[in-house]
Amino acid sequence: MNFLELINKCLLELNYRQVNSFSELIKNEHKRIKSIMNVINNEICNLEGWNFLLRRTNITLPANETEIDNPINGRILYLIADNKKYKYIENFEPFITGHAPNETYSVLNNKLLLPKFDKNKNIEIIYYTANSVLDNNGNEKTNLEAYDDTTLIPMPFAEQLLVYGTCLRLKGNPQHIRFSYWVNMYKDALVNLKSKASVYAKDTPQVRLFRE
Repeated sequence: MNFLELINKCLLELNYRQVNSFSELIKNEHKRIKSIMNVINNEICNLEGWNFLLRRTNITLPANETEIDNPINGRILYLIADNKKYKYIENFEPFITGHAPNETYSVLNNKLLLPKFDKNKNIEIIYYTANSVLDNNGNEKTNLEAYDDTTLIPMPFAEQLLVYGTCLRLKGNPQHIRFSYWVNMYKDALVNLKSKASVYAKDTPQVRLFRE
């Protein structure tokens, strides 16, 4: 379901008139819906270490070099060299003074810092992307902008989370006639996403609601 379809679902849920094209979304309420939906989409993607955000890449550290541009837009889960998982160290001083412990790495000014090797070293990185959206060309990005952009949150969870979450945030009034319904649908979708997103049977679903 793309951005325009999600917005129309919100408009329907709120008893507003739906639109036929993205260019019709010019009212203040339309702008608020677009903004809130992006906030919620990013909040949910940053809420957990979701499997659907895991990515994998390889880089080469040149021989006798101790730093390389960090290609990762996100959070590193594992950094592996020679089939060994390297440990992250927040203190970068040993790396810039030539005393880096073996099988460790650090970060400074968007550079990955590693021990020095006497030959080119292949580095494998497994990470959680900071992106939360896919455009029509298959490129990842941060925000829903074009009508045909889609969230990285898998369906059918994305529809319930973004539509009901947006309605909740837009109205923000527990006395609203549909408020309890939106809360329950949102919570159910989040629990189901948590349980379905992991292949590990003992992962326990938990719900955290964000409210202004």
